[in-house]
Amino acid sequence: MTKVTHEFDLYGKHYVLEAGELAEQATGACLVKQGDSTVLLTAVVSDERKDYDFFPLTVDFIEKMYAVGRIPGGYLKREARPSEKATLTARMIDRPLRPSFPDGFRNEVQVVATSLVADQINPVDTICCMGASVALTIGGVPFEGPLACVRIGRDPETGEFIVNPTYEQRDASDLDLELAGTDSFISMLEASANEISEEDMLAAMAFGQGVIGEFCEEEKKFFAKWVDANGEIEQKSYVLDEPIAYVHDKVFNHFDEMSAALKDADKLSRIGRVEALKAQIKAEFTDEEQTQYSRAIPVELKGLEKHAMRNMVVETGERVDGRVADEIRPITVKPNYLPLVHGSGLFQRGQTQVLSVCTLGMLNEWQRLDTIEPVDGKRYIHHYNFPPYCTGQTGRMGSPKRREIGHGNLAERALLPMIPSETDFPYTIRVVSEVMSSNGSSSMASTCGSTLALMDAGVPIKRPVSGIAMGLIQENGKTVVLSDIQGLEDFLGDMDFKVTGTERGITAMQMDNKATGLTPEILKKALMQAHDGRAFILGKMLEQIPEPRVKPKDNAPQIITLTIPTDKIRDVIGSGGKVIRGIQEDTGATIDIQEDGTVFVAGTNGAGDEAAERIKAIVKVPEVGEEYNGRVVGIQPFGAFVELLPGKDGLLHISRVAKGRVEKVEDVLNIGDEVKVRVLEVDEKGKISLDRIDKPEAPAGSGHGNGGNHDHDHGDRDHGRNGRSGQRRPGDHGSNGNSGRQPRRHHEG
Repeated sequence: MTKVTHEFDLYGKHYVLEAGELAEQATGACLVKQGDSTVLLTAVVSDERKDYDFFPLTVDFIEKMYAVGRIPGGYLKREARPSEKATLTARMIDRPLRPSFPDGFRNEVQVVATSLVADQINPVDTICCMGASVALTIGGVPFEGPLACVRIGRDPETGEFIVNPTYEQRDASDLDLELAGTDSFISMLEASANEISEEDMLAAMAFGQGVIGEFCEEEKKFFAKWVDANGEIEQKSYVLDEPIAYVHDKVFNHFDEMSAALKDADKLSRIGRVEALKAQIKAEFTDEEQTQYSRAIPVELKGLEKHAMRNMVVETGERVDGRVADEIRPITVKPNYLPLVHGSGLFQRGQTQVLSVCTLGMLNEWQRLDTIEPVDGKRYIHHYNFPPYCTGQTGRMGSPKRREIGHGNLAERALLPMIPSETDFPYTIRVVSEVMSSNGSSSMASTCGSTLALMDAGVPIKRPVSGIAMGLIQENGKTVVLSDIQGLEDFLGDMDFKVTGTERGITAMQMDNKATGLTPEILKKALMQAHDGRAFILGKMLEQIPEPRVKPKDNAPQIITLTIPTDKIRDVIGSGGKVIRGIQEDTGATIDIQEDGTVFVAGTNGAGDEAAERIKAIVKVPEVGEEYNGRVVGIQPFGAFVELLPGKDGLLHISRVAKGRVEKVEDVLNIGDEVKVRVLEVDEKGKISLDRIDKPEAPAGSGHGNGGNHDHDHGDRDHGRNGRSGQRRPGDHGSNGNSGRQPRRHHEG
């Protein structure tokens, strides 16, 4: 096998397709590059046909930390379970590949994408589809290619579209649209956007379809080089499950009965009726026939249900639950559903019910991400859970499956553009959507429920977001676009097209399409019908909670933001963290100090306010004229040291402790006494001179004797040491005049 390389440039980016050197025992393998980012795509097809009534395709994306020059964390120091980004990338490859295989293909197919280099400039995800397409094609697999995936960004200032933008270009873009398919139709779509109009989104999709065609042409050039170097590609022979006329006719004789069984708005009741009919039909075959046609009978039963449902929609205009094409199921909205949690919302549409719960935390609780992408983490987190009970079934409970990760990511992307900045709302935000009951569109119900939970939690989102899932039926030469599809219409329909947005525009989209005849006109109709549906749903939501709460609930952490001088950070932290720990233990608040002097203080029931005041007191510099109720903390022959604020003392000279001449300070003041003073002077070194307010008369006889020197110079005391603005503590002058008192502990900052 001769190594073949094809290099090309498109829209300012350099690409390489290469095969014939690596993974020679795989059915097909391709090395694909954008810039220096490099991914190896391998495809292996099993020799034996599986006894399944579905296509057994598995796609894995493997993140190798060596691709970015890092050693994995953890005890084992090797890559473990895939990150969410890896799972999403695997789904991105899987979704356009799956409909590209012929019906009846039952050989197991495994596609593995291994990241070898991630240059931190060019993303590695979208190029994987092109590599998989090449690997399958040169492997002689009956695969309807070539296909490719592209990402479309947009310059918000010029409106110019950007093809496969770099990370830097993506950060500046108001659109992140991923499209996959062939040169003639789109089979997969993912998008996040900053309230883009339907017209602009359609323009981006049309542009992206053309770009996909250009990448497919480059693949064809590579195949031509491959044939020149290695000869014609040998098309491998695989046995397909094909319809058996006898089985088909016997099953489809019950078409009218299936149509009647499907007309039931209750999901579980309908499933029961349909399964009973299927069992009845299967029983009409002899035991020998059931064994002989073990593959064909389940396939034909599924086909009967599919065509009966689709025929009902296109011929009568009626759906299985009695709705017309653009009708939305009944909606129930209940914000503030749970007590004590920071925010919650129950959203139900038909038999799909989702409870979303919002939790607010400190910024230092953000999620750190360990991936090959140049992203440290995120402060807005959305999780989606789909337990088996939500569909009336039993099943494994545990870590989230790929579908849950994908649906959670969609809801997260839908709301992310509406999340306030750290400056406006200095919280980490986590929303969890628990699917309580599902009959289609649970990800869109999660988006709506999460909007309710965020508003109930007092998160000042820019605008509320709603979502809807659209479907498509193309049957008997007719086309019908469906609004708010339920599970059966998703499973047996031609398209699952989810759209989220605000009253101003689209924030996220996701589409899986099985129809090759998806024209721009159909897409436009679907988007505009989705716009009307979103508006209707949003109106129902706003009837119950028209705007976010003015502030978070009392049981949520109240975060106060302070800014302190950076040279005061040590004072607030204290030696070994003693000061900050003391504040947190005394108040129950949580404190997070940034290197730039920004301080976030969080607490409930006023704890944050108390902690913030203590921090302000530590960093405050007393000013001339301010008055304080201070405490005497030290006495010297020349005066008393009065603590004005934590860590800040001033000198009350002996001449100002009382009216008249005072021989000894102890005649008037003792350590621990409270005294009201006024700041007279703060010199350039931070030394503070005080005057006593409401001076008492000097004690009788206090002015006689020869001990005191009222003009004692205290200018040699160190007033600014370790961030303190006060004078030396007692004992700092040695034994002279110490009166035998122990010095106060000095906390090093």
